[in-house]
Amino acid sequence: MESAVDQDQQWLLNCLSATLDPSHDVRSFAEASLHQASLQPAAVLLKQFIKKHWQEGEDSFEPPAVSIDEKAVIRKFLLLSLDDSHRKICTAISVAVAAIASHDWPEDWPDLLPHLLKLIKDPTNMNGVQGALKCLSLLSSDLDDATVPQLVTVLFPCLHEIVSSPQIYDKYLRAKALSIVYSCISLLGAVSGVFKSQTSGMVKSILNPWINEFTAILKEPVPSEDPDDWSVRMEVIKCLNQLIQNFSSLIQGDLTVIMGPFWQTFVSSLGVYVRSSVEGVEDSYEEQRYDSDGAEMGLESFVIQMFEFLLAVVGNSKLVKVIMNHLKELVYYSIAFLQMTEQQAHTWAVNANEFVANEDDLTYSCRVSGALLLEELVSSCGEEGIIAIVEAAERRIAESQQEKGADSAVWWRMREAALFALSSVSEHLLEDEVCVSGGKVGKLIEQMVTEDIKTGVHEYPFLYARMFSSVGKFSSVISHEVRDNFLYAAIKAISSDVPVPVKVGACQALSQLLPDANEGTIMPHIVGLFSSLRGLLSQASDETLHMVLETMHAAVTAGCKASAAIEPIVSPVILNTWASHVSDPFVSSDVIEILEAIKNAPGCIHPLVSRILPFVGPIVNKPQEQPDGLVAGSLDLLTMLLKNAPIDVVKTIHGICFNAVIHISLKSEDHAELQNATECLAAFVAGGRQEILAWGGDSGSTMQCLLDVASRLLDPSLESSGSFFVGTYILQLILHLPSQMAQHIWDLAAALVRRMQSAQISELRSSLLLIFARLVHMSLPNVDQFINLLINVPAEGSENAFVYVMSEWTKQQGEIQGSYQIKVTTTALAFLLSTKHPELDKINVQGHLIDSASGITTRSKAKLAPDRWTVMPLPKKILALLADALIEIQEQVPGGDNEDSDWEEIEAVDTEKEVDFLYSTGAMPSGRARYDHLEAMAKAFDRDDGDEDNLFSVSADPINEINLSNYLIDFLVKFSQSNRDLFHWLLQDLTHAQRNAIQAILS
Repeated sequence: MESAVDQDQQWLLNCLSATLDPSHDVRSFAEASLHQASLQPAAVLLKQFIKKHWQEGEDSFEPPAVSIDEKAVIRKFLLLSLDDSHRKICTAISVAVAAIASHDWPEDWPDLLPHLLKLIKDPTNMNGVQGALKCLSLLSSDLDDATVPQLVTVLFPCLHEIVSSPQIYDKYLRAKALSIVYSCISLLGAVSGVFKSQTSGMVKSILNPWINEFTAILKEPVPSEDPDDWSVRMEVIKCLNQLIQNFSSLIQGDLTVIMGPFWQTFVSSLGVYVRSSVEGVEDSYEEQRYDSDGAEMGLESFVIQMFEFLLAVVGNSKLVKVIMNHLKELVYYSIAFLQMTEQQAHTWAVNANEFVANEDDLTYSCRVSGALLLEELVSSCGEEGIIAIVEAAERRIAESQQEKGADSAVWWRMREAALFALSSVSEHLLEDEVCVSGGKVGKLIEQMVTEDIKTGVHEYPFLYARMFSSVGKFSSVISHEVRDNFLYAAIKAISSDVPVPVKVGACQALSQLLPDANEGTIMPHIVGLFSSLRGLLSQASDETLHMVLETMHAAVTAGCKASAAIEPIVSPVILNTWASHVSDPFVSSDVIEILEAIKNAPGCIHPLVSRILPFVGPIVNKPQEQPDGLVAGSLDLLTMLLKNAPIDVVKTIHGICFNAVIHISLKSEDHAELQNATECLAAFVAGGRQEILAWGGDSGSTMQCLLDVASRLLDPSLESSGSFFVGTYILQLILHLPSQMAQHIWDLAAALVRRMQSAQISELRSSLLLIFARLVHMSLPNVDQFINLLINVPAEGSENAFVYVMSEWTKQQGEIQGSYQIKVTTTALAFLLSTKHPELDKINVQGHLIDSASGITTRSKAKLAPDRWTVMPLPKKILALLADALIEIQEQVPGGDNEDSDWEEIEAVDTEKEVDFLYSTGAMPSGRARYDHLEAMAKAFDRDDGDEDNLFSVSADPINEINLSNYLIDFLVKFSQSNRDLFHWLLQDLTHAQRNAIQAILS
């Protein structure tokens, strides 16, 4: 096959050479042969030939290489053929020219650009203009910061001549010229960070004539059924978008000039869009979404580009003021663009997955882009944006009512669009005090849904779907009566023969309404609801499966008191869903959440365990016989059952699965199995505690098995991902088997160091640092013993393990996540500092980052000059980290980032006065951290942050009860008083913010 390709390529080369033969007959025969070959995959052969044989050293290169003379012949022929009248041949030649230019231009092909410019400047040869533009459009997308400046200078005047001469050049050529302008502006924007002055100067010099041309193009109304016109405008808007994103200061003054013509395009395109796409009465040219060069030219793509432009304007704090006076009109027209198109209605009626994907903003559509614009308007314009959206929705709803009265067949579309618009910003509306306290939004939604629920569900399925989801999103501001009515309607809908979109909307409503529904309201319908959801589950696929599972989870949680009765109904079908989707992490996660909700319901855990164990037990006991993913999934299921389970349940699971999980942990090479087995063992230890050692009959043997697993997971030769949860596992051993673990501390410390030094994942290193921090707590009150222990543990590349661990710890402390983890590590650092151990002063660690004064750091600069840090003694670094903890707590206080906050005032204190301020016994200045402020800090930090701590019973660890802010205040006060000279010395290398944080709490 390879030799056949080579023969074809050789024939192609011979034909290309023959076209330059002095003999007319030879040339004619060669040209005729090439023309005949154009009906075959000749373009493919030419592209393959260049890719394989043109440039030695490329990954795709295969010998033989094209000689210098042959290259010259081919380049010359290709340039002479760019004006071929056959569009496909012209495109193929352009591709070949661009491919060669990526290697040869400008050094080895200096006549390329002059030739292309010559073709562009000759309006008598339109084929040549077209060929040159195609070639340049391909070249412009692959330029670099060295070539684009020289190209822009000579090329832009030629392109401007084409764009500004509609009487000579057609819309296709003008759009192609604008696409080249867009590519060049995009590249200039990409390099503007490094070459700011140069690129800004270049853009400024070329901007004025193009702004005039852009306004001339946009000011005319958008015509119907003219994709070429849409393409021209779309390229203009793309150029403007790039200018706003990368050169906003240059275009700021011109934006007021541009917005008028743009508004004309935006408004006039709405009528075209409604007729073509929404109503479908005109040809929307969707089948021509791409032109012959692969460029998008559909009407929806054009509208999306307009939304992208508006997003760029609204998202820029300096430019958004340009549209503030027209905010209400902008929203009013935008809502109309959110109407469901005829094509969408057809597709979504038969494909539930497509409908759900759009509802989750997973599609590229006009509706999604318009909704994003509304969200950005609220974010940028605040109360004014919210008012504009609510009032525009009211106008559109009133208009839809008038259309309904006039017997319009599409009256519902605008109504659905208004609800969609309100729903897309529901979170902002519900946070707005005016909307909530005045009840405006709630009343508007209530009025609409109360009227529209009377319409036919089969006739207007999408309006019903939107009503359901809207009631769910706005349930907190809707009356109980309306909410309950829609809850009943949603339960009825999923069990009835209604269109799929209605069932989707009903599921969305139930997911939102059930958690807050009155128990007495739900219970009479709960069995029927689960029966209906079971039916939906058996029919679901892809995105709809996630949606149904989410609804099922809400139903289980809401009907927990009846769960014991319905557990036999629900659990089997949920387990079957899990088994058939065990390799899908998203579905598996959804299913396990439902099973966990059933487990936590009164009276359900024992029957659920009895149902799951006979299925999972054989899987984990014979892991080698299972299909991919089933063992890891089964371990995940076991871990869920074990977490926070009663001791008798843990013992039951232990009898069937414990030895199997140990075996998997010691033998499996599958990283998913290793991770899940590690978590499962951690759950066993957390649930069984000391009793787990007696269940196996030989406590010493059981303990040895647990240690063997730890040893394997800490083996430096094991890939990091396999050891990912070893920190969680060892923490449980330390917490619940402390006396047994104490005998192995030296070996454990040595293994932890080796694993840390070989770890490729920073999160793994952080989890191991947590273990060292917990060992500090275990050593209390003799923390010196911990330090002495690590001093005697070797560490490759470091003087000892203590030097290595403290170096890593102080680097990574700021990256440690989770309330419990931060408490353990922060307090452990304080204990280490309080020892004043002489070894601390001998260790220097990474201090502060040294700011670079060389401007923007590129990748190449970063390689040549990586980040540089100061070096500071370990005690000073520890104090700095404690101060950082105080600052982090401060930032979590509501309003803590206010410019007028107490701590901001303190930062203005003069540096020299700061140190003296530590020992002042007088009243604290107005900028002090008041007691109530510190209380707020404590509550902010100690609130539930949603981490996974409680899943592994760290709540049983006394450290978890520490109020970190109070602890730090108490520690720093006592430490500063114990040795003021030492404390004064430690403060000297801290930053202003760190010193201020400490001073604020020492007064």
